Amino acid sequence: MAVSMNWFDKLTRTFSSSELDEQFLEPAFLYHDKHLPTLWLLGKTGAGKSTLVQSITGNSDAEIGLGFKPCTQTSEKFGFPTQKPVLQFLDTRGLGEAGYDASEDIKFCGRHGHALIIVMKVGDTQQQEVLHAIRQIKSSQKFKNFLLVHTAAHRVSDLHERNRLVNYNLQQVQDAIGCELPAVTVDFKMPDGGMFGMEELVHELSEMLPVVSVLLKTQQSNDEEVKKFNELQAQVIRYSGVAGVSDLVPGIGLVAVPGIQWKMLREVAESYNTKWDKETFAELIGALGAGIGVRYTLKFGTRQAVKFLPAWGQTVGAASAAVMSFCTTYAIGRVACKYLHHKNHQEEVTDDELRALFHSAFDSVRTVTHQEMGVSAEASGTTMQQDSADLETDSAGENRGGE
Repeated sequence: MAVSMNWFDKLTRTFSSSELDEQFLEPAFLYHDKHLPTLWLLGKTGAGKSTLVQSITGNSDAEIGLGFKPCTQTSEKFGFPTQKPVLQFLDTRGLGEAGYDASEDIKFCGRHGHALIIVMKVGDTQQQEVLHAIRQIKSSQKFKNFLLVHTAAHRVSDLHERNRLVNYNLQQVQDAIGCELPAVTVDFKMPDGGMFGMEELVHELSEMLPVVSVLLKTQQSNDEEVKKFNELQAQVIRYSGVAGVSDLVPGIGLVAVPGIQWKMLREVAESYNTKWDKETFAELIGALGAGIGVRYTLKFGTRQAVKFLPAWGQTVGAASAAVMSFCTTYAIGRVACKYLHHKNHQEEVTDDELRALFHSAFDSVRTVTHQEMGVSAEASGTTMQQDSADLETDSAGENRGGE
């Protein structure tokens, strides 16, 4: 009996060791935090960039020069969430200064999942500095995602005149880029205290960076469990991203991913004012089912082995491992939150509910994973679909076997 109960203590010691942190986990977290998906804000001072970030994130500290931190000689960045970010905004401070050169900022954003957000105030048609920077950015051929955001819409009350001014700036920007681009008109400070155009803005941002959709389109619900998960979602996404990037290096993920998932589970448990013990952890794993665990282990091991193969294995193999680890880590985090919530409230939650949630959570972040890992859907989409189908088949088989 002592031997069978000792597995949890062994697991805790293994994944809580300082050696594991230093060799595998810390480098993975550092790499992740240096390669966050980035929204580059380009616009004149006073165009509404700070207010845009504040309105999207709900963080009043997101003010250019305060919450933003220098990252190049001419730009500053703001991470969201502030403490453990999964997304960042870049603001170009040097825009409008004589001789501004966008090269360094282009290089910085080129290392990230990126999109260029051009911010112009309705009625301000003098945009020479912005247009010059846009041409330089376009010529770099590193950017495919552009969005024009017109701010302070209510300041031009006449709708016909407002549309004329918006279309004028849109045409200027399209001429500079050389193609059509999406545009939204917003107002973050309406006279009645409300906001205008936010839903369309979030939609367009989500099209360019899917992680925005997951972070900002939180599920509206009166369910206290869902509300609590909404608070923890960015935390779970961050751990998922770290698990994914650790898989981009052959061999590292085999050790790092379970350690990252264990750190996530411990941190999630602390948010519910509890700790894992042998019984609760075994109950969670048992609820998910052995089929999911075995299938994931086999798939994970195969991914790691493939990465050591030359050429194809170094690219597609690493990509497959990364997307699998991201999605699975997110799904585990989502299920753990539901399990702990009901456990704290002494409420029943069935194994079928937890398994169904695992699969839906896994599927919900597929698109985000391709963006976060920098992996094309063509290269790894088929593999991910097969992984999800296999996991679901295993779960269904267990249910039939238990009937």
